Amino acid sequence: MWNGYKILIFSYLTTEIWMEKQYLSQREVDLEAYFTRNHTILQGTRFKRAIFQGQYCRNFGCCEDRDDGCVTEFYEANALCYCDKFCDRENSDCCPDYKSFCREEKEWPPHTQPWYPEGCFKNGQHYEEGSVTKENCNSCTCSGQQWKCSQHVCLVRPELIEQVNKGDYGWTAQNYSQFWGMTLEDGFKFRLGTLPPSPMLLSMNEMTASLPATTDLPEFFVASYKWPGWTHGPLDQKNCAASWAFSTASVAADRIAIQSKGRYTANLSPQNLISCCSKNRPGCNSGSIDRAWWYLRKRGLVSHACYPLFKDQNATSNGCAMASRSDGRGKRHATKPCPNNVEKSNRIYQCSPPYRVSSSETEIMKEIMQNGPVQAIMQVREDFFHYKTGIYRHVTSANKESEKYRKLQTHAVKLTGWGTLRGAQGQKEKFWIAANSWGKSWGENGYFRILRGVNESDIEKLIIAAWGQLTSSDEP
Repeated sequence: MWNGYKILIFSYLTTEIWMEKQYLSQREVDLEAYFTRNHTILQGTRFKRAIFQGQYCRNFGCCEDRDDGCVTEFYEANALCYCDKFCDRENSDCCPDYKSFCREEKEWPPHTQPWYPEGCFKNGQHYEEGSVTKENCNSCTCSGQQWKCSQHVCLVRPELIEQVNKGDYGWTAQNYSQFWGMTLEDGFKFRLGTLPPSPMLLSMNEMTASLPATTDLPEFFVASYKWPGWTHGPLDQKNCAASWAFSTASVAADRIAIQSKGRYTANLSPQNLISCCSKNRPGCNSGSIDRAWWYLRKRGLVSHACYPLFKDQNATSNGCAMASRSDGRGKRHATKPCPNNVEKSNRIYQCSPPYRVSSSETEIMKEIMQNGPVQAIMQVREDFFHYKTGIYRHVTSANKESEKYRKLQTHAVKLTGWGTLRGAQGQKEKFWIAANSWGKSWGENGYFRILRGVNESDIEKLIIAAWGQLTSSDEP
Protein backbone atom coordinates (compact mmCIF):
# COMPACT_ATOMS: atom_id res chain seq x y z
CA MET A 1 0.00 0.00 0.00
CA TRP A 2 2.85 2.34 0.83
CA ASN A 3 4.21 1.91 -2.68
CA GLY A 4 0.79 2.82 -4.01
CA TYR A 5 0.80 6.09 -2.03
CA LYS A 6 4.28 6.95 -3.30
CA ILE A 7 3.17 6.34 -6.86
CA LEU A 8 0.10 8.55 -6.31
CA ILE A 9 2.14 11.39 -4.78
CA PHE A 10 4.78 11.16 -7.53
CA SER A 11 2.06 11.29 -10.18
CA TYR A 12 0.51 14.37 -8.52
CA LEU A 13 3.83 16.24 -8.34
CA THR A 14 4.70 15.29 -11.90
CA THR A 15 1.34 16.62 -13.06
CA GLU A 16 1.80 19.93 -11.13
CA ILE A 17 5.29 20.47 -12.53
CA TRP A 18 4.05 19.73 -16.06
CA MET A 19 1.15 22.20 -15.64
CA GLU A 20 3.52 24.87 -14.29
CA LYS A 21 5.85 24.45 -17.30
CA GLN A 22 2.88 24.55 -19.62
CA TYR A 23 1.66 27.81 -18.00
CA LEU A 24 5.08 29.50 -18.17
CA SER A 25 5.50 28.38 -21.76
CA GLN A 26 2.06 29.72 -22.56
CA ARG A 27 3.00 33.10 -21.00
CA GLU A 28 6.10 33.21 -23.20
CA VAL A 29 4.03 32.28 -26.24
CA ASP A 30 1.43 34.90 -25.32
CA LEU A 31 4.15 37.52 -24.86
CA GLU A 32 5.80 36.62 -28.18
CA ALA A 33 2.49 36.63 -29.96
CA TYR A 34 1.62 39.94 -28.36
CA PHE A 35 4.74 41.67 -29.59
CA THR A 36 4.54 40.01 -33.04
CA ARG A 37 0.99 41.30 -33.36
CA ASN A 38 1.58 44.73 -31.85
CA HIS A 39 5.15 45.61 -32.80
CA THR A 40 4.07 48.20 -35.36
CA ILE A 41 1.38 49.60 -33.09
CA LEU A 42 3.82 50.01 -30.21
CA GLN A 43 6.23 51.90 -32.43
CA GLY A 44 3.47 54.29 -33.43
CA THR A 45 2.12 54.88 -29.92
CA ARG A 46 5.19 55.57 -27.84
CA PHE A 47 3.74 58.99 -27.01
CA LYS A 48 1.38 57.15 -24.65
CA ARG A 49 4.24 56.62 -22.22
CA ALA A 50 3.42 59.82 -20.40
CA ILE A 51 0.03 58.41 -19.40
CA PHE A 52 1.47 55.92 -16.93
CA GLN A 53 4.45 57.85 -15.56
CA GLY A 54 5.74 54.65 -13.88
CA GLN A 55 2.50 53.91 -12.03
CA TYR A 56 1.34 50.67 -13.62
CA CYS A 57 -0.53 48.70 -10.95
CA ARG A 58 -1.72 51.99 -9.50
CA ASN A 59 -3.52 52.73 -12.74
CA PHE A 60 -4.47 49.17 -13.72
CA GLY A 61 -5.32 47.75 -10.29
CA CYS A 62 -4.23 44.58 -8.46
CA CYS A 63 -5.67 41.10 -9.09
CA GLU A 64 -6.15 38.21 -6.69
CA ASP A 65 -4.36 34.91 -7.33
CA ARG A 66 -3.44 34.02 -10.93
CA ASP A 67 -4.99 36.23 -13.62
CA ASP A 68 -3.53 36.33 -17.15
CA GLY A 69 -5.75 39.29 -17.95
CA CYS A 70 -4.13 41.40 -15.20
CA VAL A 71 -1.46 42.69 -17.55
CA THR A 72 -0.43 46.11 -18.84
CA GLU A 73 2.21 47.50 -21.17
CA PHE A 74 5.55 48.31 -19.59
CA TYR A 75 6.56 50.98 -22.10
CA GLU A 76 10.06 51.66 -20.75
CA ALA A 77 11.06 48.03 -21.35
CA ASN A 78 8.87 47.44 -24.40
CA ALA A 79 7.33 44.47 -22.58
CA LEU A 80 4.34 43.28 -20.61
CA CYS A 81 4.15 43.29 -16.83
CA TYR A 82 1.64 41.70 -14.45
CA CYS A 83 -0.25 42.86 -11.39
CA ASP A 84 -1.50 39.44 -10.17
CA LYS A 85 -0.08 37.56 -7.18
CA PHE A 86 1.32 34.76 -9.36
CA CYS A 87 3.87 37.13 -10.89
CA ASP A 88 5.62 37.32 -7.52
CA ARG A 89 8.37 34.73 -7.95
CA GLU A 90 12.15 34.58 -8.44
CA ASN A 91 12.20 35.58 -12.13
CA SER A 92 9.55 38.23 -11.73
CA ASP A 93 7.51 39.76 -14.54
CA CYS A 94 5.69 41.99 -12.05
CA CYS A 95 5.11 45.63 -12.82
CA PRO A 96 7.72 47.94 -11.20
CA ASP A 97 5.25 49.27 -8.63
CA TYR A 98 3.71 45.85 -7.76
CA LYS A 99 5.40 45.44 -4.38
CA SER A 100 4.95 49.03 -3.26
CA PHE A 101 1.31 49.26 -4.31
CA CYS A 102 -0.18 45.77 -4.24
CA ARG A 103 1.77 44.48 -1.24
CA GLU A 104 2.49 47.86 0.41
CA GLU A 105 6.18 47.04 0.61
CA LYS A 106 9.05 49.42 0.10
CA GLU A 107 9.83 49.86 -3.57
CA TRP A 108 12.86 48.11 -4.99
CA PRO A 109 15.98 50.24 -5.18
CA PRO A 110 16.34 51.67 -8.69
CA HIS A 111 19.44 49.57 -9.46
CA THR A 112 17.49 46.32 -8.81
CA GLN A 113 14.59 47.21 -11.09
CA PRO A 114 14.79 44.52 -13.79
CA TRP A 115 14.14 46.69 -16.87
CA TYR A 116 15.20 50.22 -15.93
CA PRO A 117 17.97 51.70 -18.08
CA GLU A 118 20.54 54.09 -16.61
CA GLY A 119 19.17 57.56 -15.88
CA CYS A 120 15.79 58.82 -14.69
CA PHE A 121 12.23 59.05 -15.99
CA LYS A 122 9.93 62.03 -15.75
CA ASN A 123 6.54 62.38 -17.41
CA GLY A 124 7.30 59.34 -19.55
CA GLN A 125 10.57 60.80 -20.83
CA HIS A 126 14.01 59.30 -20.17
CA TYR A 127 16.86 61.52 -18.95
CA GLU A 128 20.54 60.58 -18.69
CA GLU A 129 22.46 60.62 -15.42
CA GLY A 130 23.43 64.18 -14.48
CA SER A 131 20.55 65.76 -16.40
CA VAL A 132 19.06 68.89 -14.80
CA THR A 133 15.43 69.94 -15.19
CA LYS A 134 13.52 72.92 -13.79
CA GLU A 135 10.24 72.63 -11.91
CA ASN A 136 9.00 76.17 -11.34
CA CYS A 137 11.71 77.67 -9.08
CA ASN A 138 13.38 74.37 -8.17
CA SER A 139 16.12 72.49 -10.04
CA CYS A 140 16.09 68.68 -10.18
CA THR A 141 19.22 66.63 -10.93
CA CYS A 142 19.17 62.98 -12.06
CA SER A 143 21.58 61.22 -9.70
CA GLY A 144 21.74 57.48 -9.04
CA GLN A 145 18.56 56.95 -11.09
CA GLN A 146 16.65 59.28 -8.77
CA TRP A 147 15.62 62.91 -9.05
CA LYS A 148 17.12 65.12 -6.36
CA CYS A 149 15.39 68.50 -6.23
CA SER A 150 16.00 71.76 -4.37
CA GLN A 151 13.30 72.73 -1.88
CA HIS A 152 12.81 76.47 -2.45
CA VAL A 153 9.43 78.09 -1.79
CA CYS A 154 8.28 79.43 -5.17
CA LEU A 155 6.74 82.83 -5.82
CA VAL A 156 4.03 81.29 -8.02
CA ARG A 157 2.11 78.70 -6.01
CA PRO A 158 -0.75 77.04 -7.90
CA GLU A 159 -2.35 75.84 -4.65
CA LEU A 160 -2.63 79.45 -3.39
CA ILE A 161 -4.11 80.59 -6.70
CA GLU A 162 -6.66 77.78 -6.45
CA GLN A 163 -7.46 78.67 -2.84
CA VAL A 164 -8.16 82.32 -3.73
CA ASN A 165 -10.24 81.51 -6.80
CA LYS A 166 -12.33 78.86 -5.05
CA GLY A 167 -13.00 81.08 -2.04
CA ASP A 168 -15.30 84.10 -1.98
CA TYR A 169 -12.69 86.72 -1.15
CA GLY A 170 -13.79 89.38 -3.60
CA TRP A 171 -10.80 89.08 -5.94
CA THR A 172 -9.29 86.58 -8.35
CA ALA A 173 -5.72 85.34 -8.71
CA GLN A 174 -3.63 84.49 -11.77
CA ASN A 175 -0.40 82.68 -12.63
CA TYR A 176 1.84 85.39 -14.14
CA SER A 177 4.52 84.18 -16.52
CA GLN A 178 6.91 86.96 -15.44
CA PHE A 179 6.92 85.51 -11.91
CA TRP A 180 7.19 81.82 -12.91
CA GLY A 181 10.51 80.29 -11.90
CA MET A 182 11.22 82.91 -9.22
CA THR A 183 11.56 81.96 -5.57
CA LEU A 184 9.40 83.73 -3.01
CA GLU A 185 12.56 85.33 -1.61
CA ASP A 186 13.46 86.67 -5.07
CA GLY A 187 9.96 88.10 -5.49
CA PHE A 188 10.29 90.14 -2.32
CA LYS A 189 13.88 91.04 -3.10
CA PHE A 190 13.51 92.21 -6.71
CA ARG A 191 9.85 93.21 -7.24
CA LEU A 192 9.32 95.63 -4.36
CA GLY A 193 12.21 97.80 -3.21
CA THR A 194 10.95 100.44 -0.78
CA LEU A 195 12.73 100.59 2.57
CA PRO A 196 10.58 100.90 5.71
CA PRO A 197 9.65 104.54 6.43
CA SER A 198 12.29 106.44 8.35
CA PRO A 199 11.53 108.03 11.77
CA MET A 200 11.69 111.42 10.04
CA LEU A 201 8.85 110.47 7.69
CA LEU A 202 6.76 108.95 10.45
CA SER A 203 7.20 112.03 12.63
CA MET A 204 5.96 114.47 9.96
CA ASN A 205 2.91 116.48 10.88
CA GLU A 206 -0.21 115.42 9.04
CA MET A 207 -1.79 118.01 6.76
CA THR A 208 -5.40 118.20 5.65
CA ALA A 209 -6.89 119.46 2.40
CA SER A 210 -8.43 122.92 2.36
CA LEU A 211 -11.82 121.65 1.23
CA PRO A 212 -14.71 122.43 3.61
CA ALA A 213 -15.53 119.70 6.11
CA THR A 214 -19.01 119.51 4.61
CA THR A 215 -17.69 118.72 1.11
CA ASP A 216 -19.87 116.10 -0.54
CA LEU A 217 -17.42 113.41 -1.66
CA PRO A 218 -18.59 111.33 -4.63
CA GLU A 219 -19.01 107.57 -4.32
CA PHE A 220 -16.66 107.06 -7.28
CA PHE A 221 -13.64 109.17 -8.28
CA VAL A 222 -10.71 108.64 -10.66
CA ALA A 223 -8.02 111.30 -11.07
CA SER A 224 -7.63 110.63 -14.81
CA TYR A 225 -11.33 111.47 -15.32
CA LYS A 226 -10.99 114.87 -13.63
CA TRP A 227 -7.61 115.66 -15.22
CA PRO A 228 -7.52 113.78 -18.55
CA GLY A 229 -4.03 113.72 -20.07
CA TRP A 230 -2.45 115.10 -16.92
CA THR A 231 -1.94 111.87 -15.00
CA HIS A 232 0.39 109.01 -15.92
CA GLY A 233 -0.12 105.25 -16.19
CA PRO A 234 1.95 102.44 -14.65
CA LEU A 235 5.46 101.59 -15.80
CA ASP A 236 7.23 98.24 -15.27
CA GLN A 237 10.10 98.07 -12.79
CA LYS A 238 10.78 94.44 -13.83
CA ASN A 239 13.36 92.87 -11.48
CA CYS A 240 14.63 96.24 -10.32
CA ALA A 241 13.75 96.73 -6.64
CA ALA A 242 12.85 100.40 -7.04
CA SER A 243 9.18 100.98 -6.30
CA TRP A 244 10.49 103.89 -4.22
CA ALA A 245 11.63 105.60 -7.45
CA PHE A 246 8.69 104.65 -9.69
CA SER A 247 5.96 105.80 -7.30
CA THR A 248 7.75 109.03 -6.38
CA ALA A 249 8.41 110.04 -9.98
CA SER A 250 4.84 109.24 -11.04
CA VAL A 251 3.17 111.19 -8.20
CA ALA A 252 5.47 114.16 -8.82
CA ALA A 253 4.69 114.12 -12.57
CA ASP A 254 0.92 114.09 -11.90
CA ARG A 255 1.18 116.89 -9.36
CA ILE A 256 3.29 119.13 -11.61
CA ALA A 257 0.88 118.63 -14.54
CA ILE A 258 -2.16 119.44 -12.39
CA GLN A 259 -0.57 122.47 -10.72
CA SER A 260 0.66 123.86 -14.04
CA LYS A 261 -2.84 123.26 -15.48
CA GLY A 262 -1.48 121.03 -18.22
CA ARG A 263 1.47 123.15 -19.28
CA TYR A 264 4.00 120.48 -18.19
CA THR A 265 2.61 116.99 -18.67
CA ALA A 266 5.80 114.97 -19.10
CA ASN A 267 6.11 111.78 -17.10
CA LEU A 268 9.21 111.99 -14.91
CA SER A 269 12.10 109.55 -15.10
CA PRO A 270 12.39 106.85 -12.42
CA GLN A 271 15.69 105.86 -14.04
CA ASN A 272 17.02 109.33 -13.21
CA LEU A 273 16.34 108.57 -9.54
CA ILE A 274 17.65 104.98 -9.72
CA SER A 275 20.95 106.02 -11.31
CA CYS A 276 21.59 109.36 -9.60
CA CYS A 277 19.94 109.17 -6.17
CA SER A 278 21.78 106.07 -5.02
CA LYS A 279 24.25 107.44 -2.41
CA ASN A 280 26.57 104.43 -2.11
CA ARG A 281 23.91 101.87 -3.03
CA PRO A 282 22.67 100.75 -6.47
CA GLY A 283 19.16 102.08 -6.92
CA CYS A 284 17.77 98.65 -7.85
CA ASN A 285 18.62 97.32 -4.41
CA SER A 286 15.84 99.25 -2.64
CA GLY A 287 15.72 102.89 -1.58
CA SER A 288 13.90 105.32 0.68
CA ILE A 289 11.11 107.62 -0.43
CA ASP A 290 12.30 110.48 1.79
CA ARG A 291 15.63 110.40 -0.05
CA ALA A 292 13.76 110.36 -3.38
CA TRP A 293 11.71 113.44 -2.47
CA TRP A 294 14.87 115.17 -1.24
CA TYR A 295 16.46 114.57 -4.65
CA LEU A 296 13.39 115.92 -6.46
CA ARG A 297 13.59 119.11 -4.40
CA LYS A 298 17.35 119.64 -4.50
CA ARG A 299 18.37 118.22 -7.91
CA GLY A 300 15.18 117.62 -9.87
CA LEU A 301 14.39 115.04 -12.56
CA VAL A 302 14.21 115.05 -16.34
CA SER A 303 11.39 113.41 -18.24
CA HIS A 304 11.02 109.65 -18.76
CA ALA A 305 11.40 110.29 -22.50
CA CYS A 306 14.74 112.01 -21.87
CA TYR A 307 16.10 109.39 -19.45
CA PRO A 308 14.34 106.08 -20.26
CA LEU A 309 14.72 102.82 -18.35
CA PHE A 310 17.81 100.75 -19.01
CA LYS A 311 17.23 97.31 -20.48
CA ASP A 312 19.94 95.83 -18.29
CA GLN A 313 19.81 97.35 -14.83
CA ASN A 314 22.85 95.33 -13.73
CA ALA A 315 25.21 96.77 -16.36
CA THR A 316 28.32 98.36 -14.89
CA SER A 317 27.95 101.33 -17.25
CA ASN A 318 24.66 102.45 -15.68
CA GLY A 319 26.12 105.42 -13.83
CA CYS A 320 24.33 108.73 -13.47
CA ALA A 321 24.03 110.24 -16.94
CA MET A 322 22.46 113.55 -15.89
CA ALA A 323 23.82 116.63 -14.09
CA SER A 324 22.39 120.08 -13.35
CA ARG A 325 23.34 123.47 -11.87
CA SER A 326 21.38 126.11 -10.03
CA ASP A 327 20.67 129.52 -11.53
CA GLY A 328 20.87 131.13 -8.09
CA ARG A 329 17.13 131.44 -7.72
CA GLY A 330 16.45 127.83 -6.81
CA LYS A 331 15.81 126.72 -10.37
CA ARG A 332 18.12 124.07 -11.80
CA HIS A 333 19.16 123.55 -15.41
CA ALA A 334 20.63 120.41 -16.98
CA THR A 335 24.29 120.53 -17.96
CA LYS A 336 24.18 117.31 -19.99
CA PRO A 337 22.03 116.28 -22.96
CA CYS A 338 19.46 113.51 -22.65
CA PRO A 339 21.12 110.05 -22.56
CA ASN A 340 19.37 109.04 -25.80
CA ASN A 341 19.35 110.42 -29.33
CA VAL A 342 15.58 110.89 -29.64
CA GLU A 343 14.48 113.36 -26.96
CA LYS A 344 16.00 116.86 -27.06
CA SER A 345 14.31 118.48 -24.07
CA ASN A 346 16.40 118.02 -20.93
CA ARG A 347 14.28 120.30 -18.78
CA ILE A 348 14.67 119.75 -15.02
CA TYR A 349 11.48 119.40 -12.94
CA GLN A 350 11.51 120.02 -9.19
CA CYS A 351 9.12 119.66 -6.27
CA SER A 352 8.53 121.27 -2.91
CA PRO A 353 9.40 119.36 0.28
CA PRO A 354 6.98 116.46 0.72
CA TYR A 355 4.17 116.57 3.25
CA ARG A 356 2.22 113.84 5.00
CA VAL A 357 -1.53 113.55 4.45
CA SER A 358 -3.76 112.56 7.34
CA SER A 359 -4.43 108.81 7.54
CA SER A 360 -8.15 109.53 7.80
CA GLU A 361 -10.03 107.94 4.89
CA THR A 362 -11.98 111.14 4.27
CA GLU A 363 -8.88 113.35 4.34
CA ILE A 364 -7.07 111.12 1.84
CA MET A 365 -10.10 111.33 -0.48
CA LYS A 366 -10.21 115.14 -0.18
CA GLU A 367 -6.48 115.43 -0.92
CA ILE A 368 -6.72 113.30 -4.06
CA MET A 369 -9.83 115.09 -5.33
CA GLN A 370 -8.40 118.57 -4.73
CA ASN A 371 -4.68 118.21 -5.52
CA GLY A 372 -4.13 114.92 -7.34
CA PRO A 373 -2.79 111.38 -6.73
CA VAL A 374 -0.75 110.60 -3.62
CA GLN A 375 1.95 108.12 -2.67
CA ALA A 376 1.06 105.23 -0.33
CA ILE A 377 3.37 102.82 1.49
CA MET A 378 1.86 99.33 1.88
CA GLN A 379 2.88 95.96 3.28
CA VAL A 380 2.99 93.25 0.61
CA ARG A 381 2.34 89.58 1.38
CA GLU A 382 2.80 86.55 -0.87
CA ASP A 383 -0.75 86.46 -2.29
CA PHE A 384 -0.57 90.05 -3.63
CA PHE A 385 1.75 88.95 -6.47
CA HIS A 386 -1.11 86.82 -7.88
CA TYR A 387 -3.74 89.60 -7.94
CA LYS A 388 -5.66 89.82 -11.21
CA THR A 389 -8.93 91.66 -10.60
CA GLY A 390 -11.42 92.56 -7.86
CA ILE A 391 -11.01 94.21 -4.45
CA TYR A 392 -7.86 92.91 -2.82
CA ARG A 393 -7.63 91.73 0.76
CA HIS A 394 -4.91 89.49 2.16
CA VAL A 395 -5.79 85.77 2.08
CA THR A 396 -3.97 83.68 4.68
CA SER A 397 -2.23 80.64 3.24
CA ALA A 398 -3.91 77.32 3.97
CA ASN A 399 -0.59 75.48 3.67
CA LYS A 400 0.39 73.49 6.76
CA GLU A 401 3.89 74.93 6.54
CA SER A 402 2.48 78.44 6.42
CA GLU A 403 5.43 79.90 8.34
CA LYS A 404 7.46 79.57 5.14
CA TYR A 405 5.04 81.88 3.34
CA ARG A 406 4.60 84.59 5.95
CA LYS A 407 6.72 87.14 4.16
CA LEU A 408 6.13 90.85 4.57
CA GLN A 409 7.89 93.76 2.93
CA THR A 410 7.31 97.43 2.15
CA HIS A 411 6.15 98.58 -1.27
CA ALA A 412 5.30 102.05 -2.64
CA VAL A 413 2.32 102.68 -4.95
CA LYS A 414 0.22 105.60 -6.20
CA LEU A 415 -3.40 106.13 -5.07
CA THR A 416 -5.44 107.66 -7.89
CA GLY A 417 -9.06 107.34 -6.78
CA TRP A 418 -11.73 105.33 -5.01
CA GLY A 419 -15.09 103.64 -5.45
CA THR A 420 -17.75 101.34 -4.01
CA LEU A 421 -18.91 97.99 -5.41
CA ARG A 422 -20.28 94.61 -4.43
CA GLY A 423 -17.35 92.60 -3.11
CA ALA A 424 -16.86 89.40 -1.11
CA GLN A 425 -20.04 87.50 -0.23
CA GLY A 426 -22.10 90.05 -2.16
CA GLN A 427 -21.52 92.83 0.38
CA LYS A 428 -21.09 96.46 -0.58
CA GLU A 429 -17.40 97.32 -0.17
CA LYS A 430 -15.34 100.49 -0.44
CA PHE A 431 -12.00 100.45 -2.25
CA TRP A 432 -9.03 102.53 -3.30
CA ILE A 433 -7.75 102.54 -6.88
CA ALA A 434 -3.96 102.29 -6.98
CA ALA A 435 -1.30 102.21 -9.69
CA ASN A 436 1.40 99.57 -9.29
CA SER A 437 4.76 99.42 -11.11
CA TRP A 438 4.68 95.85 -12.49
CA GLY A 439 3.57 96.72 -16.02
CA LYS A 440 0.14 96.78 -17.64
CA SER A 441 -0.08 92.99 -17.98
CA TRP A 442 -0.39 92.72 -14.18
CA GLY A 443 -3.66 93.33 -12.34
CA GLU A 444 -6.28 95.58 -13.91
CA ASN A 445 -4.15 97.05 -16.69
CA GLY A 446 -1.41 97.80 -14.17
CA TYR A 447 -3.79 99.03 -11.45
CA PHE A 448 -5.38 97.27 -8.49
CA ARG A 449 -8.26 97.89 -6.12
CA ILE A 450 -7.82 97.39 -2.39
CA LEU A 451 -10.22 97.65 0.58
CA ARG A 452 -10.72 101.24 1.74
CA GLY A 453 -11.27 102.54 5.26
CA VAL A 454 -9.84 99.54 7.14
CA ASN A 455 -6.09 100.15 6.53
CA GLU A 456 -5.78 96.89 4.56
CA SER A 457 -2.07 96.01 4.25
CA ASP A 458 -1.26 99.38 5.93
CA ILE A 459 -2.35 101.16 2.74
CA GLU A 460 -3.61 104.22 4.72
CA LYS A 461 -0.86 104.36 7.35
CA LEU A 462 1.56 106.65 5.50
CA ILE A 463 0.35 108.93 2.67
CA ILE A 464 2.85 111.35 1.08
CA ALA A 465 2.34 114.22 -1.40
CA ALA A 466 4.23 117.27 -2.67
CA TRP A 467 3.76 120.43 -4.74
CA GLY A 468 5.47 121.13 -8.03
CA GLN A 469 8.17 123.78 -7.64
CA LEU A 470 7.08 126.24 -10.30
CA THR A 471 8.39 129.78 -10.74
CA SER A 472 6.27 132.72 -11.89
CA SER A 473 7.47 132.13 -15.44
CA ASP A 474 6.37 128.48 -15.27
CA GLU A 475 2.79 129.12 -14.22
CA PRO A 476 0.21 129.50 -16.99
